[in-house]
Order: sequence, then C-alpha cells, then structure tokens
Amino acid sequence: MSADTTVLTAEQDAQLRDIIVEVLELDADELTDTSSFIEDHDADSLLAIEILARIEKDLGVTIPQDDLTEMGNLDGVRAVVARSLAGGTDA
Repeated sequence: MSADTTVLTAEQDAQLRDIIVEVLELDADELTDTSSFIEDHDADSLLAIEILARIEKDLGVTIPQDDLTEMGNLDGVRAVVARSLAGGTDA
C-alpha cells in the first residue's frame, strides 16, 4: 500500500461542494468540512447514493459502494474521490 497524496483541484472541490449542497438542499454556508451528512443535515441512505451517483457522473470517477461508509462528511468525500482519481478506477 502506498501513501496516496492525490489532491483535488479547486474546480473538483467546488464541484463536490455544489453536488452535496444541491442534493442535501443546503445553503452553501451550512456545509462544513466535518459536518455530518446524517446527524447535521438529516441525510439518509438514498441521499448518500444520490450523492455518490452525481459525483461519479460529474467527475467521471467510479467509487465502490463500500466506500459510502467513509463519505459521511465533506472531508470523507474528498478522500474517497481523491483515492479514486489516483487509480482506484478501471475503465
């Protein structure tokens, strides 16, 4: 296992924020890096899957559904997407 240091571009980070804000129907300032989608924003499993699908479509990555458990806040989403962009996808 190598320590992956892939960093999202500012554009990719903005896309992630926009997707999450839209799917969870939040004001942009309500979403923080560590706010819990479930506890702080009343998300459920269907919204989590919708976020996953939108990220895959809009950013062109493939994310295993097993990674959903790591995607509980914006920081977690960033980590999963960065890992996928670094080579976690097979086209």
